[in-house]
Amino acid sequence: MRIRSFIIAYALVLALLLFGERRPVSPQQQNRYSHVVDLTLTDPPQVRISGSQVSGTRIVSPAALIPGTWDAGQIPAERLIAPLAVLNLRSTPQITLEDIEGWENKNGVIPQGAIVAIRRPPSQSPQSDGQMPITAGAAQFLMDARYVLGFALETRPDLTSDRTLARQIALHGAYVVESATRMASLPETGSLLIVAPAKTKNAPEAAVRVLAMVR
Repeated sequence: MRIRSFIIAYALVLALLLFGERRPVSPQQQNRYSHVVDLTLTDPPQVRISGSQVSGTRIVSPAALIPGTWDAGQIPAERLIAPLAVLNLRSTPQITLEDIEGWENKNGVIPQGAIVAIRRPPSQSPQSDGQMPITAGAAQFLMDARYVLGFALETRPDLTSDRTLARQIALHGAYVVESATRMASLPETGSLLIVAPAKTKNAPEAAVRVLAMVR
């Protein structure tokens, strides 16, 4: 009797599995993401910052800005995978509130809990040291009103140049990804960003792999 019950249960499970395999997949499920773009800078030139040599794509954690907050290995995993919004620098060196308003008028509201990438124009050479490519007011708006989790940059700015902004980034639990690359191939909206820092204990900054899943 037990053997017969087992055979019947096994047959039902097998039938369900076969039904699941034959079940048609909707075009929306098939084409949700078309390809992946690796934004990680490989074989980069070394840049000297504060007397030390650093290179490659890196994540600057809240602990690098305010000691005692999350370091790179402590950032919760759910904050490292998020929708991506790509904003373009144009004639000005920083994204402003007006730029955000123009972006949202064109693309819709920046998704809650997104990561914002800032893309420089091709004519602008990358900077190894300088100001954040977004104003303090614009960054504050994104973190307060859109709950932005982080900023991905093609440059490596001096985050100590605006300590008020750096402090606000840390207090929001946000982070900065520096020296990302290949942003020119990304659409302004619709992608999913995956930020994977090395699991290093007590590291305010760490090397990071950055992947964009593009629709």
